[in-house]
Amino acid sequence: MTVLSNECWGLSHESREAFVKTKSARIAQHSVLCAALCAMLFALCSVVEAQQQSKPARIAYFSAGTASSQTSRVDAFKDGLRALGYKNGSDIFIEQRYADGKLDRARTIANELVSLKPDAIVTGGPAATRAAKQTTATIPIVMAFDWDPVASGVVSSLGRPGGNVTGLSSLAPEITGKQLELLKEVAPNLGRIAVLENSTEPGVKEMRKELEQAASALKVRLQNFDVRTLDDLKAAFEAASKGRAEALLAVTSFVLISQQTQIVNLAQQNRLPAGICPGGRADVVWRK
Repeated sequence: MTVLSNECWGLSHESREAFVKTKSARIAQHSVLCAALCAMLFALCSVVEAQQQSKPARIAYFSAGTASSQTSRVDAFKDGLRALGYKNGSDIFIEQRYADGKLDRARTIANELVSLKPDAIVTGGPAATRAAKQTTATIPIVMAFDWDPVASGVVSSLGRPGGNVTGLSSLAPEITGKQLELLKEVAPNLGRIAVLENSTEPGVKEMRKELEQAASALKVRLQNFDVRTLDDLKAAFEAASKGRAEALLAVTSFVLISQQTQIVNLAQQNRLPAGICPGGRADVVWRK
């Protein structure tokens, strides 16, 4: 998490303390991201080294989100490879493909990438990982993160993934429940919370289960809205307003990452306290 809204007016002493905790969590999460990138890079080293003696290795980077939403991740990936001595364009070639939040395109893009015969495929999220795995059983797939790869059947176990898929798990379902707890801590009087999610993305059922358990413990009611397009997003805010939602929580989703600016703007327009953390890129919380 890297962004915290400065429009946090009217907060109580307890709420301000919550924001301090949020900043500390953000610093810790940044460190985790750096460690995760390092782990992913070392997973690719054997592939690159095997090719380095004969020809440059071709690495495919595949995400179901938009190119703009992945800029910082891709830059960090390239910087990490450069730090290890691999130069894009000479030692390696990186092919980038994005589904722009349209999950029905993921399999088509995966087929296109496999036809290029890359030495490895790096996936920027669960939807891309699943599409790649369904397309090839031989090309190594390194997932940058996945909500819960064991539960969704991507790998056999975290310790021994098996098959051609390896990488990192973000354990997002558990984190989603914590996000709701943080939102409640910042605004203790919340009773109804609108939840934005994309039901077609892997891991949503697990995250919804965690949210429901947290909501029951916190004695808040959830209003779930399925958001797959910008039109869905606008309709969700209208319905949340009519349903008298008192806050908003956007769960991790590559579709929501591509619409992050619109979510923030709509939340501000509707003056809703909001917890927004799609893909770990931002956490914006404010109140009336």
